[in-house]
Amino acid sequence: MKLNKTRILIAVVALFILIQFIPASRTNPPAEIEINAPAEVKAILERSCYDCHSNNTTWPFYSYIAPVSWLVAKDVMEGRRHVNFTTWNQYDADRLADIFDDLYDEIDEGEMPLWFYVPLHPKSKLSETDKNILKDWAVQAAADINLDENAEIGSEIEDEHDD
Repeated sequence: MKLNKTRILIAVVALFILIQFIPASRTNPPAEIEINAPAEVKAILERSCYDCHSNNTTWPFYSYIAPVSWLVAKDVMEGRRHVNFTTWNQYDADRLADIFDDLYDEIDEGEMPLWFYVPLHPKSKLSETDKNILKDWAVQAAADINLDENAEIGSEIEDEHDD
């Protein structure tokens, strides 16, 4: 019985070593045009959002250890696909309105940053002040691009202030 446990342990260790040779896609493509936002907003975005939503990802040590590296790379690629603050120039007005609406909702519902990201990156945690700054910015930025979606986003803020 002891021999079987030893063989299993050796096989698991060998498999762990072998999977280290299957690389994860950890890329930081060149930034095109970064988001034009007030310094206070940009500082919050850089601290709490850029690792997953920009081409300026700081890859932590665990992003080099498979299989965790595959999950981290997948999460970053998915985050960039949703919104990338360093390819801001690629978005048209309709897409920007969607981004601001989603940003408002995600922050208001406490869904961003992701729950499993914050314990590993405590500085990314958003304070209530941070949340309000970002939500107010989302409303103002949507209003600045003059879209119909502004009324929907703005009404959410007005409802909160009326309570």
